[in-house]
This record gives sequence, C-alpha cells and structure tokens, in this order.
Amino acid sequence: MALELLTAIERYLDVLRVERGLSVHTLGAYARDLQSFTDLLEDLDPAAVADVTALSARHGLAFAISLSERKLSLRSQARMLSSLRGLGKFLRRESLVPSDPMAELSLPKTGRPLPHILGQAEIERLLARPDVTTPRGARDAAMIEVLYSTGLRVSELCKLALLDIGPGYLRTVGKGKKTRIVPLGERAEAAIRRYLDESRPVLLSGKQSPALFVTHLGSSMTRQGFHKLLALYGRAVGIADLHPHLLRHSFATHLLDHGADLRAVQTMLGHAD
Repeated sequence: MALELLTAIERYLDVLRVERGLSVHTLGAYARDLQSFTDLLEDLDPAAVADVTALSARHGLAFAISLSERKLSLRSQARMLSSLRGLGKFLRRESLVPSDPMAELSLPKTGRPLPHILGQAEIERLLARPDVTTPRGARDAAMIEVLYSTGLRVSELCKLALLDIGPGYLRTVGKGKKTRIVPLGERAEAAIRRYLDESRPVLLSGKQSPALFVTHLGSSMTRQGFHKLLALYGRAVGIADLHPHLLRHSFATHLLDHGADLRAVQTMLGHAD
C-alpha cells in the first residue's frame, strides 16, 4: 500500500519529538520546511506526494532551485534542505523507500560571519597605552606593534627569536612548520629597537635567552601571559574582550581597505586559502 508524503512527514516528526526530544519551536521549523517541499511537489509531481517511493534526487534538486529563486539567505536554504535530507534518511532507515532519494542533495556553503575588527582610532589608543618609559611597558608596546603590523598568530609572536628579526622584516614558522618572511613596519621596528636597547637587558638582569620577548624572570613570554596583558590594555582603553586574534583580523582588514593585494595579505597571514 502506497505511503503518502504527508503521512511519512508526520511519522518523521513524531520520531524527532520522541527520540531526539526536539522543542516545539524546532519541530515547527521542520514541519514548515517539509510543507514547502510538499507544496512544490503538488505542482511538480503529484505522484511523489501520493507515494514516497516515487521520490527521487530530481525532486530534491528542484526544491533547492526553488529556494534559490526565492532569494532566501544561504543559511535558510541550508536549514530547509537539511530538513529534507533528514526525511530522506528516515525513509530509508524505516525501509519505506528502496534507497535514500536525498542522499546526493548538497547544502549551500553558508560561510562564516565576518569577524569584528577594531577601528583605526581604537588601534591608536591601544598602541599608545603601554608606558614605554618602563621596561615592561616598552616590551608590551613592541609586542602589540609587531602583532598589529604583521598579523602574526600569538603563538608565532611569542616564539620569535632575536635571530628572526632583520632590517624591515621578520621570519616566523607557522602552521605546518612553514617558514615565511613578513614585512615589518617602521613603527614596529622602532618599538623593537627601543625595547632591545633599553628594556630587554633590564628584564633579563644578566641572564641569557634566545627569545625576543622575555619576562622579568628571564623566560620567554607565553601565549597565556600575553593574552592577559593584552586584555588588560584593552579594558584600559575601553575595548572589551580584546584578544590577539582580533588584532590579526584588524591588520588584514585595514590592509585590504587601503588597497593591499588579497594574495599578498593571505601570504603574510600564512593562510593556505
């Protein structure tokens, strides 16, 4: 005996309610998505509405095309198609169809939301905050300048060695142990020189270290330590939840806003894509 599509959908929603304990709100969203699919099939292929064994991949494709033509957001399209794929898996699992008719249905790539970035005024307030007349302040100022002017990852920043710094550039080893050369801006270079000449020797107190950025104990700065320092400076200038990755995103966005080549920025960041 043929199983109607609407009956199959009701069974599917019952399973979601009992087995997965979904909320009324979520179940309602599933029901609306699948009702939209049913409405389409009533015009496109009534036979598939009357008997779920008549469902095929072309019906899923037609639904995907209709969602795109309605100019729904990619996120909404992905959710609605996900509901349909779930129905297909249910039909096959319950042996109501010989094979999953929606197995080849792909979801649109929604991408990730663009990260928040700092404005130029916020950057300037942050860069001016460390007290460069003190050893620690000069070190912090150099680290923040380098982070913003190069877009390094915080782990790369803390691993920098004295030998990694050259005239107008620095060398870093990123993910996949790939070495890259990154241009060093004049402000960052000047901040490093001031730190090396006036502050680093004081922090080391006669100790030796290959690390560029060191603590008052003579050890290299850690990721966790710099995270805390940066957050403190952020709060001091009115930037809540400031973290190193925010400076990295801001660096990239500001470069692009000023006409930098996307491929060049990608290379500096050490991104594969």
